[in-house]
Amino acid sequence: MIPVTSFAGKTVAVFGLGGSGLASCHALRAGGAEVIAADDGADRMTDAAKAGFITADLRTVSWAHFAALVLAPGVPLTHPVPHWSVLKAREAGVEVIGDIELFCRERRRHAPDAPFVAITGTNGKSTTTALIAHLMRVAGYDTQMGGNIGTAILSLEPPRMGRVHVIEMSSYQIDLTPSLDPSVGILLNVSEDHIDRHGTIANYAAVKERLVAGVKPAGTAIVGVDDGFSRAIADRLDQSGKRVVRISVKNPLADGLYVEHEAIMRSAGGARSEIARLGGIGSLRGQHNAQNAACAAATALALGVKQDVLQQGLRSFPGLAHRMEQVGRLGNVLFVNDSKGTNADATAHALSSFAEIFWIAGGKPKAGGITSLAGFFPRIRKAYLIGEAASEFAGTLGDNVPHDMSGTLEVAVAQAAADAEASGLKDAVVLLSPACASFDQFRNFEIRGTHFRELVQALPGVERVV
Repeated sequence: MIPVTSFAGKTVAVFGLGGSGLASCHALRAGGAEVIAADDGADRMTDAAKAGFITADLRTVSWAHFAALVLAPGVPLTHPVPHWSVLKAREAGVEVIGDIELFCRERRRHAPDAPFVAITGTNGKSTTTALIAHLMRVAGYDTQMGGNIGTAILSLEPPRMGRVHVIEMSSYQIDLTPSLDPSVGILLNVSEDHIDRHGTIANYAAVKERLVAGVKPAGTAIVGVDDGFSRAIADRLDQSGKRVVRISVKNPLADGLYVEHEAIMRSAGGARSEIARLGGIGSLRGQHNAQNAACAAATALALGVKQDVLQQGLRSFPGLAHRMEQVGRLGNVLFVNDSKGTNADATAHALSSFAEIFWIAGGKPKAGGITSLAGFFPRIRKAYLIGEAASEFAGTLGDNVPHDMSGTLEVAVAQAAADAEASGLKDAVVLLSPACASFDQFRNFEIRGTHFRELVQALPGVERVV
């Protein structure tokens, strides 16, 4: 745990008592603050009271004595409308911050030069975060990983020299971290997402920009420049005097890192050199993972990792569950769990990685559906459609892609496995990359992906991929 000493002797309201909210309560109390805990859910209020925290309905108490409102990232700060607790705080002139802001203040108080890597982007955040943490561990660093990837930041060990914090940040978390100041900041990409929480894509991109704009003067901003928003952000950072490392997987760069023929290349001052190879690394398959790997490599190099150690770390990276996870093989058929492909943009990365695809898609649909994926339809031998989106997706596929209305994941896996095995194709892939949220049939994408893995591994003759 990281005790939050910056509010010692003060009273802090915490709203949103999920994992990060409760961790904030414990860290604030450990640092000497008085905590008033609140949530819209009665069960969470009960759990906080059982943990020994004072709970209250923040609509009925005086805000005059609160030093801050620590808000969980899932609670609306601005759009579609600010949560009532945010309005109460603003009326009282109380600052609204998040748990990563508390971390940043503690780091500045106790270990301002301790390495702090912050990662954001519309897609690829978790894989890049996990890969950077893996590389730093291989290099011998005491590495703490958390944030949006799962472990609340205040549940990690405190910052100190020789210990690196590798933190995934959503746009919601950036919004609640006004003094964000990583030593290495990474912006992978920007595409349309979370507009309901930011109003417009321009607002969303501006929030993402704050992470790399906050990099310390001696630090490094790493920016993927294969989309227009991110290119413009990199240019602005350059003009402001930041040290910027540009990353591309689409084009060679005159200055930066790019991927060419499965190699990560570095270009500077007219000279080019190869720094690592990605060929044969199944956990980093596909162009999107090449970008993740290049950004992770740039981070490792910025923190002093040697090239041979970098290559060793890339080759030993096991990958993340539900993100292009190879879960089984049946003869020539590979089964891939990409349940994290919850929108068309993420699924495009998966479809671009294979040529003979038996595609399981559907769930709770998102705006735009799968029309943007038409360029990948020639790769799809057959689609198996599930959930609420099945009819809509069938209409989009039309006569271009053979498809079954499978309805459920159980039926889809059985049908896809049988068809893929019968096809005789050498490189057949049964791919779960739904291009949808899971909430119509599963509580989250992790449960959906785990169920897919279990269904695959229960098929007769399937061997697990090690």
